[in-house]
Amino acid sequence: VQLQASGGGVVQPGGSLRLSCAASGLEDYAIGWFRQAPGKEREGVACISGRDSSTYYKASVRGRFTISRDNAKNTAYLQMNSLRPEDTAVYYCATTVPRLLSLDPSAYDSWGQGTQVTVSS
Repeated sequence: VQLQASGGGVVQPGGSLRLSCAASGLEDYAIGWFRQAPGKEREGVACISGRDSSTYYKASVRGRFTISRDNAKNTAYLQMNSLRPEDTAVYYCATTVPRLLSLDPSAYDSWGQGTQVTVSS
């Protein structure tokens, strides 16, 4: 699966961004969003299963970020609201088997190229 992540940018604290992840056949997979800040390990942010679209979030983004998918458009989204400087990172989307709901990067097989999100005043 070839994934294309987009939608990153520079935003002030408290602002919003929506990331997109496009790939053919995306409906056959569970999707995860991950991020990696300079000098830090890659961490899972949100994931959505491929069966019933169940979702799971990292505690620090719960209530601020929303993951969703539009299988008809072969696209997944990460709506990010109330952004904080600590959300600054390169964000990646990835796919895994449809039944899995995990924030562990090692559970994912295919990765997009990443999109930079910078939250700064």
